[in-house]
Amino acid sequence: MTYFDHNATAPVMREARDAWLAATEHVPGNPSSPHQPGLRAGAALREAREKLAHFLGCNAEDIIWTSGATEANNTVIHHFAKALDAQTEIWISAIEHPCVHESAKHYFGKRARLIPVTHDGVADLDWLTAEMADRRPGLVGVMAANNETGVMQPWREIQAICRSYEVPFFMDAVQWLGKMPARELGQCEFVSGAAHKFGGPRGVGFLKIPHKAKIIPLLVGGKQEAGHRAGTENVPIILAMMAALEAREKQMGRGEHVLRGVWRENFEKGFLKDLPGAAIVGRSAPRLWNTVAALMPGGGQWRWLSKLDKAGYAVSTGSACTTGKEEPSHVLAAMHIKPADAHRVLRFSSGWETTENDWDSLAKALLNIQEEFQAP
Repeated sequence: MTYFDHNATAPVMREARDAWLAATEHVPGNPSSPHQPGLRAGAALREAREKLAHFLGCNAEDIIWTSGATEANNTVIHHFAKALDAQTEIWISAIEHPCVHESAKHYFGKRARLIPVTHDGVADLDWLTAEMADRRPGLVGVMAANNETGVMQPWREIQAICRSYEVPFFMDAVQWLGKMPARELGQCEFVSGAAHKFGGPRGVGFLKIPHKAKIIPLLVGGKQEAGHRAGTENVPIILAMMAALEAREKQMGRGEHVLRGVWRENFEKGFLKDLPGAAIVGRSAPRLWNTVAALMPGGGQWRWLSKLDKAGYAVSTGSACTTGKEEPSHVLAAMHIKPADAHRVLRFSSGWETTENDWDSLAKALLNIQEEFQAP
């Protein structure tokens, strides 16, 4: 099976597996324990924290280890629900991941206001600038790159707008991290990430918080993570995550992501040429090098999905967290894509191990399926 669903989860890479096995054998202690095994675990945890802080460009004490981005994102929304007064709004983009949307709805209800996006799926900076001049939210949340379309958001510009009005900025960097360089992410007040999107293990992530800030914990029952998150830290999977991220950062340092972007662009050119009626969602906006949200010609998405699965290609219809829902994607709806067209969208998301030949093979498979659909 040729795997084109890395935005849902990526296979665990060798460096991460090796790091997990080594830590499981050699770092067995609880990092909160005072004995030698515990002290070794604590030292390993501090080193991992310092390494992540180095990549993000923040202080090590700003990092909180979590079970993943869903917990990290819920922690941010929960904190502001407790810290803000009962009238203050929070603003999140209309294309946020469901864990942000649902958390905001749960804690804030109608006080969770949606930031509109353009037809290409980019957060509307003009809207944000105009609205911010009129009133201040308690928090602005915009993801770094969208999981369904790969469209990269102007987070640096949003951060600058928020800073000029002294409004905290929260960024879900799950799809960005491990695909694009992490440098400067730490300039944002709140940043979340998860290991399994770039070759680390499932069940581990982080939340970066403002320097020397105290947040109201989502999980209570212990003083781990400086009192910000209760629960014994899983040292082996944290070290595995950092081994994966370090390997990906080295690849990006060599410019390997740029070449992979060329492969994606070549695929798109052939796709649009060979399949009349097809389109690329968000094509005019800057996008991640690995993601293609394709509006398929003829036939619904599930028909294409079934044919591709039988042909040996694992692709998706969008976010894995919303698969199975009958209503159209909220991301595509926010981009003003009609429901009938939204039900024609497939997502192809490659990984670091995906080759140029894999993209070429996928293109041929799509053409063959199209010809099969058109056959009398």
